[in-house]
Amino acid sequence: MTFDVAKAVKEVKAGKVEFRVDKTGIIHAPVGKIEFSQDQLSENAQTLIDSVIKARPAAVKGRYVKRITVASTMSPGIDLDLVALDAK
Repeated sequence: MTFDVAKAVKEVKAGKVEFRVDKTGIIHAPVGKIEFSQDQLSENAQTLIDSVIKARPAAVKGRYVKRITVASTMSPGIDLDLVALDAK
């Protein structure tokens, strides 16, 4: 909810995505639409992952991201290789 609707619409059109963590530590967030190219989806996913890692609380010890699974709306999930993501 916001009182500045014009600003909210402008931010959404620019690609702003908010994410929250549920009580079990799972994040559900969109990274694109069907008409996006592979490069756009990859860039959006990498930006989301970087944002989550950047938002890591200082009190958290050990590995913060343990597993990443990507799925479309009604499809099985595909696990991403965290070692390959850490290398980037």
